[in-house]
Amino acid sequence: MAETNTATSAVNAQITDAVTQVNTKVVGETPAMAMGNLLMSTSHALSNTAHNATAAQQQGQITMQAATVQGVNSLMSVSSAVIGRSSEEVIEKG
Repeated sequence: MAETNTATSAVNAQITDAVTQVNTKVVGETPAMAMGNLLMSTSHALSNTAHNATAAQQQGQITMQAATVQGVNSLMSVSSAVIGRSSEEVIEKG
């Protein structure tokens, strides 16, 4: 009866070595995987930031263009004498 217990509880040395190697591999890869995940999330956040900055710049350009058009429309709606005086002032200050 003592022999049966030792025979069933004994583990082959090759299996023990294989499990140890797998555990060592997983523990060794963990820092690299963590750094990879950190770099991926950081690059994702930076790309979102760049995209948002580009979109904000485009919206700002559209707003400035609309303001310019409104200014030109205002100038064109008044008489030519006022346009001449306004143009002269702009040229002198420019």
